[in-house]
Amino acid sequence: MKLKKIKIIGMIALLIGAILTLGVFGFSCVSGMAAIGWSGGTVSNGILYVGSMEGRLVAVNLVEESRQWAEPLKLASQGGLFGCSSMMSCGGGTSRVPIYGTPVVSDNLVYVAGYNGKIYAYNTLNLAQRWVFPRDGYLDSFVGGLVIDQGKLYIGSSDGWIYSLDAATGDLLNEYKTGDKIWGTPTVADDTLYMGSFDKTLYALNTADLTLKWKFATEGSIIAKPLVYNGVVYIGSFDKNLYAINTADGTQKWKYMASNWFWTQPVIVNDIIYAGCLDGNIYAFKADTGEVVKVFDIAETFGVSRSGLAAQPAVVDSYVIFATQSGLVYKVDTTSQTITQIAALTGNIVGPITAYEGIIYFQTQDIAMQRIVVANGELKTSISLISG
Repeated sequence: MKLKKIKIIGMIALLIGAILTLGVFGFSCVSGMAAIGWSGGTVSNGILYVGSMEGRLVAVNLVEESRQWAEPLKLASQGGLFGCSSMMSCGGGTSRVPIYGTPVVSDNLVYVAGYNGKIYAYNTLNLAQRWVFPRDGYLDSFVGGLVIDQGKLYIGSSDGWIYSLDAATGDLLNEYKTGDKIWGTPTVADDTLYMGSFDKTLYALNTADLTLKWKFATEGSIIAKPLVYNGVVYIGSFDKNLYAINTADGTQKWKYMASNWFWTQPVIVNDIIYAGCLDGNIYAFKADTGEVVKVFDIAETFGVSRSGLAAQPAVVDSYVIFATQSGLVYKVDTTSQTITQIAALTGNIVGPITAYEGIIYFQTQDIAMQRIVVANGELKTSISLISG
């Protein structure tokens, strides 16, 4: 493992410029804040854990609506991925660390990975720090999230390495080098870790030692989190295809090309794959054959401006919840294959949608968790994540 000093902007400025030029996200700076991430929330024992746009881990008691904050993640120099920087004309604010990956919880610990190239483990009771990796120095930035399986923590880094750590201690166990930076979150199923890379390849690795089982090449970079179901891994690529790949040997089962990227992980309900795309459509496919069941053209159906779907969807009962980048929230009825708009918000929705007891949660750029009741579309009072 090679440790490096923090590098916040250089290696990915080209792609970020392309994304912003295309208007995919249109990020803006939060007043007085230097950290903007797209962290989703994880609920454990009625507590929602999320990385806030202040650059802090926040624990929200969903019954009492009380909150706890960990100490802010710090970095040695100003900068950021989609956060504030001199090139984005943001003024003021204290230098903070963006948190892009969604926290994970296991055995009374909650874990986050910062854009400063460090991983942090906190006690779920009081958010006291248990350990940090690496102990000294920094790796390259973490953009994707972590996954925990059988006492091991797995994550990919912008340095192109996939790391396996002891979840209890933070000790390094194994590592594997891909051909380019990694922004995605891994998926673990049946002792296999699946991870995409900017080298346009999906990797299947043994979780025991991170040795290679197989790899599958596409024509574009991969940052989506893989979905594994019934012996098939489903993954989107920046070549505009959604792929279905056999987990046994890495051979292609089917693929479908849209008119833009499949940025985020699809979901599956009753053997139907539902995938949001940056072309503004939601696609439903038969999982086994890739046959198109339906294409939900949001712009045409609702007479709204076309806006990409970058937020990871959530399943609530028989509905799949999607949100457009422009702030429109929809539910797809998987029984009738119909779509309904349930909310229209201002501001970008890019981070993952979290579902808990019939309510969906997602973070917006006013540093708050928005809450919507899926059944009737009621917009509940947002929960501020601002500390102090």
